[in-house]
Amino acid sequence: MSRASAQTVTSTPPGAVQREAQLSFDELGRPLRDLTFCVVDLETTGGSAAQGSMITEIGAVKVRGGEVLGEFQTLVNPHTTIPPFISVLTGITNSMVADSPGIESALPAFLEFAAGCVLVAHNAPFDVGFLQHFAAEQQRPWPRFEVVDTAKIARRVITRDDAPNCKLSSLARLFGAETTPNHRALADARATVDVLHGLFGRLGSVGVQTLEELQTFSARVSAAQRKKRHLAEQLPHAPGVYLFRDDHERVLYVGTSRDLRTRVRSYFTASETRSRMGEMVRLADRVDHVECATPLEAQVRELRLIAEHKPRYNRRSRFPEKMHFIKLTREPWPRLSLVTRVLEDDADYLGPFSSKRAAESCLSALHETFPVRQCTDRLARRPSRSACVLAEMGKCLAPCDGSVDEASYAALVRQLRDALLRRPDDVVETINHRMGLLAAEERFEEAGAHRDRLASFVRAAARTQRLGALTGCPEVVAARREDDGRWAVHVVRHGRLAAAGVIPSGHDAHAYVAQLRAAAETVRPAPGPVPAASAEETEKILRWLESDHVRLVEVTGEWACPVAGATRHLAVHDAVAQSRRELTPAAERRPLATSRRPRVEALP
Repeated sequence: MSRASAQTVTSTPPGAVQREAQLSFDELGRPLRDLTFCVVDLETTGGSAAQGSMITEIGAVKVRGGEVLGEFQTLVNPHTTIPPFISVLTGITNSMVADSPGIESALPAFLEFAAGCVLVAHNAPFDVGFLQHFAAEQQRPWPRFEVVDTAKIARRVITRDDAPNCKLSSLARLFGAETTPNHRALADARATVDVLHGLFGRLGSVGVQTLEELQTFSARVSAAQRKKRHLAEQLPHAPGVYLFRDDHERVLYVGTSRDLRTRVRSYFTASETRSRMGEMVRLADRVDHVECATPLEAQVRELRLIAEHKPRYNRRSRFPEKMHFIKLTREPWPRLSLVTRVLEDDADYLGPFSSKRAAESCLSALHETFPVRQCTDRLARRPSRSACVLAEMGKCLAPCDGSVDEASYAALVRQLRDALLRRPDDVVETINHRMGLLAAEERFEEAGAHRDRLASFVRAAARTQRLGALTGCPEVVAARREDDGRWAVHVVRHGRLAAAGVIPSGHDAHAYVAQLRAAAETVRPAPGPVPAASAEETEKILRWLESDHVRLVEVTGEWACPVAGATRHLAVHDAVAQSRRELTPAAERRPLATSRRPRVEALP
């Protein structure tokens, strides 16, 4: 794969002296001691602003570096009767709020007090949710507050040995708060300040010193894991691929991201809590990276690097060579065969399948529809042997004993080839009819097995037709305007990404595309319908080409799928798969791609 600008794999060799670099605040993290926090608490008439509950009191304390900078407190007239049980709980009565400002005045005053602060609350979704609700009602822009939830942090830090629960009252006792929470807003905010500082003390002992570390902290991430944050410091904020290596230079894990530094930093925080990833980080000695022009290029490079290195901590895409195909042979009496590679033999192929089981399921659906022979021997044009069991069962036309002539058998093979490459209706109708009969007899398990066979066939046929359409094109050049306003351009040859780039601002678009095409990788077609890349790579390219707002710049060859092809049957099987996923544990779910065609427009 080529790009207009050069790209390298970079790393810091062990023992090398690093130059001092000025890091941004985002890279360093913002120390907790330097930030101003506004700790807020509300009293309300009920539990849901959306259902009509109102705010009756706002209390807030502004702190920085352990010092109180100011306090804010106001009762709020809810313009409705306060329920008696709320008055008993909070001590706030209707007469107390009668002369108080409404939320239309109290909210702007609070937002002015909290401006520029990190917002803190105990069970923050409740308090912040109320404030956001009334800001929206007043058509008032909500400031982009960063929010810290002391209840959420406490659940990660406090054990049952420390406190029976993470209620504010329990935590206030644990940390010896000077103010006892009493369901009045300012008192509860003061108690929350002491709880916040108590949590800071607990977290500081395990190396949490910045807001970024606080927001992503998890007890499941070890101190040793957090100490390796420096491995991400040399990575750019750019799309690309990262490679974790151990002290023997072995690649442990390959991943991709739109923002390399942010993603790799997450491995040392609560953003990445998978146990196997924790084990991988403990073994990691350095992180290399390949900066890419576009996210698609990063995804493709990730697949290629995984296939090359086969890292032990990558679970998917390590063995793209382990694929299965169904082959319709070219011989006097053709048959279907399960194979692991495609040859230049003019045969027709269906696939690839990611598992042998899926291929066998699809093969069963085809044999049920088309009674071609299933024996593996090569037959002469005029065979003379006894019929097999399948022939006696009516599941084979039995060319071996002369039960069928060449012309009739050839006609059946033409129907089979048409189902594989263009129109799957015969298979769909046959299996659906069989499923209906089984369901009518209440043989639902057998009907389900036929449904799975049909789904395997439809998906395989659709995949073959989609991949084959792109593979047959010597070159496809496409562009899409990205979020930053620049145009991402990709050159695809025989289904393989040959070049990727982003048109610089102010640069002549056509000249840039011409330069990118000239520098693109030379790609030779693979045997038969197979892409000149892994099927997974070509499918990623297809998803990008079929995404919204892609513009085709140049197409060499013909890129088209059959109108009556298998893709039109996918919606039914996607719906069935979705319903089955909803009844399946989340860990076992697998997403299924949908198919869309891009609009063809001219590049401006």
